[in-house]
Amino acid sequence: METKTFKNVIIGFGKAGRALAKSLSQHGEDVVIIEREQAMYGGTCPNVGCAPSKTLIVAGHKNMGFKEAMTTKYKVREMLHNGAYHGAADEPLVSVIDGIARFINQHTIEVDNHGEISRVTGERIFINTGATPVIPEIAGIHEAKNVVTSEGAMDLDSLPEHLVIIGAGYIGLEFAGMFNKFGSKVTILEPHETFLPKEDRDVAEIILNDLKESGVEVHLGVAIDKITDDSVVAGGKSYPANKVLVATGRRPNISELRLENAGVALWDNGYIKVDDTLKTSSDNIWALGDVRGGGQFYYLSTDDFRIVNNQLFGDGSRLLSDRTIVPYSVFITPTLSHVGLDEQEAQRLGVNYRLFKMAAAPIVKTKVVQEMRGLLKALVDPETEEILGVTLYHEDSHEVINLVSLAMKMHTPYTVLRDQIFTHPTMGEGLNDLFQNEVK
Repeated sequence: METKTFKNVIIGFGKAGRALAKSLSQHGEDVVIIEREQAMYGGTCPNVGCAPSKTLIVAGHKNMGFKEAMTTKYKVREMLHNGAYHGAADEPLVSVIDGIARFINQHTIEVDNHGEISRVTGERIFINTGATPVIPEIAGIHEAKNVVTSEGAMDLDSLPEHLVIIGAGYIGLEFAGMFNKFGSKVTILEPHETFLPKEDRDVAEIILNDLKESGVEVHLGVAIDKITDDSVVAGGKSYPANKVLVATGRRPNISELRLENAGVALWDNGYIKVDDTLKTSSDNIWALGDVRGGGQFYYLSTDDFRIVNNQLFGDGSRLLSDRTIVPYSVFITPTLSHVGLDEQEAQRLGVNYRLFKMAAAPIVKTKVVQEMRGLLKALVDPETEEILGVTLYHEDSHEVINLVSLAMKMHTPYTVLRDQIFTHPTMGEGLNDLFQNEVK
C-alpha cells in the first residue's frame, strides 16, 4: 500500500483549509489537501451554500426567469469553484488527493478513492470537513422522490409549482423568499410554536407578517406526519408538494473520519471539541470551520484560518475567545441583520440598556428603492454610551451591519454614528435617525 508523508495534512477543501494550505506553502512547508468530492473543491460557500443561493436570490429580485437564474448561478459557481481550487492547488508545495479520509491513528490517515486505498502521514493534521444538512426521521422522507435539501434545491431543472419547506429557520426563510419570487406557491411547515425564537418578538412578528403578505403560507406548531411523492401531511392536513425542501439544521461531516482512532473528542452536540487555539484533544490535530461547531458562516471559517495561522507563524495572540462581536445576515426581503445583544437576551441576562427604535420607512433610500418595510433597533450602555447590540431589518442591512460591528469593536460611543456624515441617499444614514429615536 502506497504511503505518502507530509508535514501538514488538511482534510477537506473548505475556506479555512485552502487558505491555510496556501499560507503553509508560502512559508516553505509541504501540505496535502484530501477532498472526498471534486465538486466540493472550495467548500460549502462557493459550491452549495452562500454564493449560489444569494446569486439566485438576487436573480429573483432582478425578475429573471428561473432557468436564466439557474444558468447564471452555474456560471458563478464555476468561477468561484475554479478560483478556490487553483488558489490553493497551484501553490508549489500543495498537493491534492481525492478520496474519503479515515484516521488510522493520530498521524496516519487512510484515503479511499473509489476502492483504491492509500495512506498519508502528517506531523500536523487539520480537519476542515464542514457540515451537511440534517434529514429528520419523518415517515416517507427517504422513499419520496420529491425531497431535497438546501443543496439539492439549487440544482432543480424546473421551478416547482408547489414547494413545501419543512423548517422556518434562516435557511428555510431564504429559500421561501427566493422561490416565492420566482413564482412557486410556497408553504412553510414549522414544528415549533415560536417563529424565529432567537429574535426579538417585535422583529419576528414584522418578518412573519411581511412573509405572509408576500404570498408565503406559514404554519407554526404543526407536526409532520408523512411525506409522499406529491404531498406533505402535517397535523392531519395534506399540502400539495412538487418538491419538499427539508431545512431542519445541519450536522458535522465526521461520520467516516473514525476520529476515535486519533483520540479526537467531541462536544455534547456532536461537533469536534477544540480549545482556544482550535486544537483538538489530540495535540497535533486542529479543527476549523463548520465541523467544530458554532456559527456556520464563511467569514468565521476565514477567521479560524487567521487564528491557526497566527499560532503557527505569528505571535500567538489570536484566540477563539477574542471573537465576541460577530454580525450575521439573513437574506430574506428585506434583509435581516444583527450583531451583539438583542432586547430579549439583555433582559434575560439582566443587562441595563437604553433602547433606540424606529421604522425603516422614514429613511429616504427606502423610498428610492421602493422597499419601505423594516425596523431598526439598538441597545446602548447607559454608562459608557457604547453600543451593546443592533438589529436591522431593512434594505441593504447586510452592508450597514458591518459598520455597526466595527463601531462596537472599536468601543465607539453611539453618538459618533448618530452624528456621522453619511452619503445620501443611503441606508447607512438611517443610523443618524436610529440613534436619535430613544424609546423612553
